[in-house]
Amino acid sequence: MFRWFERRLDPFPALPATQPPRGLVAFCRHYTRGAGPWLLAMAVLGAAIAVGEVAVYAYLGSLVDRLAEHGPEGFLAAEGRTLLGIGVVVLLGLPLAMLLSSLVIHQTLLGNFPMRIRWNVHRYLLRQSMSYFQDEFAGRIATKLMQTSLAVRETVIKLLDVGVYVLVYLGGALAVAASADWRLMLPFVAWAVCYAALMSYFVPRLSRVATTQADARSVMTGRIVDSYTNIATVKLFSHSQREQAYARDAMDGFLVTVHRQMRLATAYNALNYLLNMLLLFAIAALGIWLWRQGAVTTGAIAVGIAFALRILGMSQWIMWEMSALFENIGTVRDGIGSISVPPTVEDAPGAKALPPVRGAIDFEGVGFHYGKGSGVIERLDLHVRAGERIGLVGRSGAGKSTLVNLLLRFHDRESGSIRIDGIDIATVTQESLRAQIGMVTQDTSLLHRSVRENILYGRPDATEAEMIEAARQARAHDFILELVDAQGRRGYDAHVGERGVKLSGGQRQRIAIARVLLKNAPILVLDEATSALDSEVEAAIQENLATLMQGKTVIAIAHRLSTIAAMDRLIVMEQGRIVEEGTHARLVAGDGIYAQLWRRQSGGFIDPGVVAEAEVVD
Repeated sequence: MFRWFERRLDPFPALPATQPPRGLVAFCRHYTRGAGPWLLAMAVLGAAIAVGEVAVYAYLGSLVDRLAEHGPEGFLAAEGRTLLGIGVVVLLGLPLAMLLSSLVIHQTLLGNFPMRIRWNVHRYLLRQSMSYFQDEFAGRIATKLMQTSLAVRETVIKLLDVGVYVLVYLGGALAVAASADWRLMLPFVAWAVCYAALMSYFVPRLSRVATTQADARSVMTGRIVDSYTNIATVKLFSHSQREQAYARDAMDGFLVTVHRQMRLATAYNALNYLLNMLLLFAIAALGIWLWRQGAVTTGAIAVGIAFALRILGMSQWIMWEMSALFENIGTVRDGIGSISVPPTVEDAPGAKALPPVRGAIDFEGVGFHYGKGSGVIERLDLHVRAGERIGLVGRSGAGKSTLVNLLLRFHDRESGSIRIDGIDIATVTQESLRAQIGMVTQDTSLLHRSVRENILYGRPDATEAEMIEAARQARAHDFILELVDAQGRRGYDAHVGERGVKLSGGQRQRIAIARVLLKNAPILVLDEATSALDSEVEAAIQENLATLMQGKTVIAIAHRLSTIAAMDRLIVMEQGRIVEEGTHARLVAGDGIYAQLWRRQSGGFIDPGVVAEAEVVD
């Protein structure tokens, strides 16, 4: 039975992960798609329970009159069928309705519903552009995802479950009171009006505080995660106290919102309790007065007082439910600001997959300014033949990495075009474009998974033998076999820690190179790919990189010029423009920017024979 209800709502739907709307109601409706029938079933069952409880309370309240009216001898004869019906409702109907309601809520909705939201939000965020993740803490994004999914669930369920139950119950109580004497209904109406006024005062304030609190919580969590993520830097600079102060500042900000919220809760609680006592007093006083006038029976007074006592307890429950509701509404609104953001780089409508390419790359009149209007890259033209190996050279900020990011479509060029084998990369899907480009960066980031999973990320369908061969070529196999993690996993099964923190920079770099070797893409980008390696290991890997580069189009960025001097062609960039190009020897002889950069570095690390060979090829 449990399993049947648990399988009614798919937690991982195959619906397209589209941008959610920014309005609160529209956002919640967007993420309740597919769950509607079960939310409706929950609301209907809640209404049925409320109706059943009202009927039972009404009958039990009037039982005093019925006992007096029929006496011991005739009571069962007159009320037997009614008592049997009430017994069926109490012993079978209400428990069954409550069971079904609990199964729908706990088995179908509470687990699967927020998981659907997490799944859809996560899939959408994975499509976000690089700039989105550069502008946010990773911990903050993850916190927003987790908090918002739960908040949407609580907001929708509380409105449909609690809201429907309360409205039906109060409506039933008013109808029962009015059936005895319309005047007995007046205290309930007055209570409802005052309670609505109370809510209209406190709810907006609680909502605003909740929104502020959700943002403060995200800032607090983000700062704490930032400290943990960069713990090596914190310890290296002996800044534990500074990080404590940094986190405490955010915690203080969060605590201010908590105190504001609790002050409102206390005032609300006190006023609500006073209002409930006034209702109880008014019902009792009015009932006694009407009874003395002969307008109502003692049973009617019992019914009114029973409903007043029930509402007294219910109003406290409503208060906390409403406080939680508007806290969740605040969290949803806060999450909307981070989640409902359009990607800055999107596939064109009808974009197709990039077919297998040879690797000819053309930058034609490319301009890019990070939205600033000028600077970075200005009308750049660069033509790379298929299979050609070029090196990008220039001072920091010259635009080398930006050029590579435009090729990968981490950003979209603002003017001009970029083509691979004559195909404009803006017309193909980003996934298919990047699938044909292998890249090794200076700041190597590994997944917090096993070494095997990190290497196979390059080509998940590769065999074990192919994976090990790639690791051997990257000079990583030997040290991998010696790895042991905290759980005792060894070798390729050992986990590398967050961003590969358990490995040295050189080890991370070699695993990253093995990953790209395994990918075997036709276009290869090396951005300071061997900068973290010592000279001996670099020399060994260079041999394998030379093998890897055969037949591939290669774009290599390096500040250490000796590592790219043997490339087919060197491109010198300055302020987003190409100012020099040619072979190493020609550029050195030209006495330009490259020659100046070369003279500042030691040329002793490069084999003159390699340069001479490169000149012959040219």
